[in-house]
Amino acid sequence: MKKYAIEIKWGLLFTIMMLLWMMLEKELGWHDELIDKHYIYTNFVAVPAVAFYVIALLDKRQNYYHGFMTYRQGFLSGLIISLVVMVLSPLSQVITSLYITPHYFENVIKYIVGQKQMTQEEAVKTFNLSNYILQSTIFAPIMGILTTALVTIFIKRKARS
Repeated sequence: MKKYAIEIKWGLLFTIMMLLWMMLEKELGWHDELIDKHYIYTNFVAVPAVAFYVIALLDKRQNYYHGFMTYRQGFLSGLIISLVVMVLSPLSQVITSLYITPHYFENVIKYIVGQKQMTQEEAVKTFNLSNYILQSTIFAPIMGILTTALVTIFIKRKARS
């Protein structure tokens, strides 16, 4: 476990960052009065998400690999971070949906149905805690792996021979 302490730490920190992001979205009105803009603004979370992966991999490179890290080592580290985030995703969704923004689903359903983008039945099937838990559990490792693949290109550093 100690071998992966940095990845576990950054997976936990990433999850906390995502919960803080949800609080920010809620406070900015993206879950109620500005819900029509949510689908655009929520994508800005990519900025801190990528930054977290950069910092996490730099942390691993500096404090575990003594300043040098191959692409393979960096990719494996990012993969483990992504797995930690994936494991924590259901809990994160429950916290978000029940405590941070408990009216989000009813608000988004009302908006989507009002815009005639879905029927009430379709919207209820789409916007619910179970579906969001499933989506986040699938989406977390996919985005984590893609982010890791790109970030590691810039983070890797070979030892001089």
